[in-house]
Amino acid sequence: MKRILFKSLFVTALVGSIAYIYSTLPDVKTLKTKNPQSTALMELRDQEYRQKGNKIPRQQIWVSYGAISEHLKKAVLISEDAAFFSHTGVDVKELQEALKKDWETGSFARGGSTITMQLAKNLYLNPSKNPLRKAKEIVIAWQLEQALSKRRIFEIYLNVVEWGANVYGAEAAARHYFGKPAVNLDILEAATLAALLPSPRNSRENSLTHRRNLILSRMAQGGYLSATE
Repeated sequence: MKRILFKSLFVTALVGSIAYIYSTLPDVKTLKTKNPQSTALMELRDQEYRQKGNKIPRQQIWVSYGAISEHLKKAVLISEDAAFFSHTGVDVKELQEALKKDWETGSFARGGSTITMQLAKNLYLNPSKNPLRKAKEIVIAWQLEQALSKRRIFEIYLNVVEWGANVYGAEAAARHYFGKPAVNLDILEAATLAALLPSPRNSRENSLTHRRNLILSRMAQGGYLSATE
């Protein structure tokens, strides 16, 4: 009797969660032609800085896909989501590994997020790691993949992703760290920016250098670098 009651409650909760997720989904189709002026993450960071009394102006300069260094695109793909152009928003294998790791550790430390999932979270959600938020992230990622081209998804991601304290997007990051436009980033600079993504506001020099070199190594192994480079 208890088992039947538990299953009934579980199913009810599951159906309720799915209904809630779909009732609160954003309209991602507007992103086909409209660049987002702000994101949920940007607004959250602004609030955090205000609460701490830090007056840090937001830095973001929107540029087209073609105005971003190919080196940076390749470095970001290698470091964040090598299968980006072949999956449908969710890398099932990586997500399974993440869920297995989280189950073993009893936490939600490993997200298993693709670039599309990261974009969904940055645009519309908070950065918490609870299961309901993760489920919503997956659904929005699928929506993005249905509504937009891979190039458009990557273009938006590269323009809104966090790259430092109130620094968003490749153009602002390139100017902030290297004093040049994103299109002119060389291989080393591109790999350094990609290495910042996992912890853009708290990246220690030693760990950043290690991750940058790892990205460069993967780029070489993947054929993204010539022998001379």
